[in-house]
Amino acid sequence: MPGAEASRWIATFLDACAAELGTARNTRLAYGRDLADFADWLARHGLDFAGAERTAVEDYLVHCDAIGLSKATRARRLSSIRQLFRFAFEEGWRPDNPALRLTGPGKATSLPKTLTEDEVIRLIDSAGARGRTPADRLRNRALLELLYATGLRVSELVGLPLAAVRGDPKMILVRGKGDRERMVPLSAPARAAVGAWLAHRDAADETSRLAGRPQSRFLFPGEGREGHLTRQYFHALIKDMAVEAGISPARVTPHVLRHAFATHLLANGADLRVIQTLLGHADIATTEIYTHVLDDHLRNLVLTHHPLARKG
Repeated sequence: MPGAEASRWIATFLDACAAELGTARNTRLAYGRDLADFADWLARHGLDFAGAERTAVEDYLVHCDAIGLSKATRARRLSSIRQLFRFAFEEGWRPDNPALRLTGPGKATSLPKTLTEDEVIRLIDSAGARGRTPADRLRNRALLELLYATGLRVSELVGLPLAAVRGDPKMILVRGKGDRERMVPLSAPARAAVGAWLAHRDAADETSRLAGRPQSRFLFPGEGREGHLTRQYFHALIKDMAVEAGISPARVTPHVLRHAFATHLLANGADLRVIQTLLGHADIATTEIYTHVLDDHLRNLVLTHHPLARKG
């Protein structure tokens, strides 16, 4: 655990991230873990945030490489350190930013994994058959239909308020990263699945009300501290659905369904700017990676279907 002074630096920095930049909670948690590890490493070498020089940051990154951390993790840790020192400089805690001119290892470029349209259909069908009770099956179907219809992040999906889908809306308001809001449309199958789940929820809520028990404000309530289904629970649930659908569970995560949503839209002619808006990407460059996925798809299509390519 970092010492009291290091903990104060980290806590103040994270509070500023939340208050001034609207940084998402999960991002702040990642910053906190990265900075706590760096603070521990500094303490073991007789250093602290206030006195660490550029060479200390470089030595820490070498240490991260030596213990086998991936390029992406090392790049993220450097980013966390750089932002902390920039904040410290702006606040007058340090006269400089020792990480200012350091370049990270860079993230390994990898295309997002996705599923075919047929595989998604099988997965959604399996969701409607997966569950111990009829209520579980209604909920699971609604979860998968919503995820594929909207491309929501898993945290956005499990945290959807009940009020967002009242009245059978054709579009719903979603609060995403950095508390940015966006509107996303619902497909007819998604609206039907949500409607069926809502009918069950309303009946169950009425029973709870008559018994004097509180009703959840979330569309997908859970037993956890936050009151809704957890990301971890849904992650495990979708793996079970994949097995039921005859798809390797290693290929299926909630984020893969988000990639499938974007890739299938692009393959069927959607504009990249529209997909950016639907996904809630702040930068179009983040969305452009899907064009590479489509390039691979088109290349494979030519190689497997063109008569001369088949002869070759």
